[in-house]
Amino acid sequence: MSARQAAHRERGSRSIGLDAVAAGGVIALVAAFAIGSALRPERKSDPVHRRATRKARDGAAILGASVLMDSAMEHFRGGFHNRAMVLAPATAAASIAASLAEPRPDRTGRLPRLGHALSFAVGAAGLGFHFYNVTKRPGGLSWNNLFYAAPLGAPGALAISGLLGLTSEALSIAPVDGNRTGNEALAWSLPEAGRGLALATGGSLLVTAAEAGLLHFRGAFHNPAMWLPVTVPPATGLFLIGEAANPTDSGREVTRWAARGVAVLGVVGTAFHVWGVHRNMGGWHNWRQTSLAGPPTPAPISFTGLAMAGLAALDALGSEERSS
Repeated sequence: MSARQAAHRERGSRSIGLDAVAAGGVIALVAAFAIGSALRPERKSDPVHRRATRKARDGAAILGASVLMDSAMEHFRGGFHNRAMVLAPATAAASIAASLAEPRPDRTGRLPRLGHALSFAVGAAGLGFHFYNVTKRPGGLSWNNLFYAAPLGAPGALAISGLLGLTSEALSIAPVDGNRTGNEALAWSLPEAGRGLALATGGSLLVTAAEAGLLHFRGAFHNPAMWLPVTVPPATGLFLIGEAANPTDSGREVTRWAARGVAVLGVVGTAFHVWGVHRNMGGWHNWRQTSLAGPPTPAPISFTGLAMAGLAALDALGSEERSS
C-alpha cells in the first residue's frame, strides 16, 4: 500500500469516526431532553393545566423527534423512491417546532395547530401507504411481509405526535373551574381533556408495544430485556384506559409510577439499540451500514414521549378531585 493510499484510508476512518460521534450526539441530545422532561421538578405554584400542557407538549416533541430520525433513516434506506416519502421527516420536524414554539400554555396560535394537524394527516395517510406496500407483495398480509415490508406502526407514531400536540391545545385552554367563557366556550373541561388524552395515550401504548413485539419476535427475543417493551407499556396503557373510565387516587398513583417506568424504559431501550448497532460488523465506525441493518436507535424513545403524555393526562384527571 502506497503512502498516498494509507493517508486516504486514515482520513476516511477519521471522517467515519466523526460521523459516528455526530450521530451519537443527536441521539444523546434527544435522550437528555427526554430525561430532563421526565424528571423536571414540578412547581406547585403553577396551575395544573400549565403543568399538564407542558408535559403533553414535551411528549409530542419527543415522539416527533423519534419519528423524524427513524423516518429519515428508513426512507433514506429506501432511496426516497417515492417523492411522498420526504413528507414524513418534514412533517415530524414541523410537529417538533409546533410543540417547542408554545412557551405559554394559555396562548395558542394557528400555526402550531396547523403543524400538529398536518402531522396527524400525513401520519394517517402514511398508514395507508404502508398497508398497501405490505399487501401488494407476494403473500399479501403474511408474517414475512409484516417483518420486512414497510412497518405498519411507523406512520402511526407521526399521527400520534400530531394528536398529542392537538390535545395539548385543548389542555391549554381547558377551564379549570368549569366556567366556559370566550375561547373556552367550546373547549373541554380539564378532566374531560385528561380523559381523552388518557384514552389516546393508553391506546397508543398498546399499538406501539404491538409493533415492538412484532420486531422483537422477528429477533426471537434473544435478549430477555426484549420482553420489557411488550409487557410494561401495555400494562401502563391499560392502567391509563382504566383511569379514563374510572379515575381514583390510588389507581392514579400506581399509573403514575408505571408511566415513569415507561419513560425510563424508552431511554434504556435506546441504549440497548445503540449497543445492538455496535455489535454488528464494523460497529459505529461503519454506521452508514450498521445503523440501517441493526436495531432502530430512534424507536425506543417514543415510549418516553407517550409516557410524558400519560403523565399529563393523570395531572388533568387529578384536577377533578382537587377542584371538587
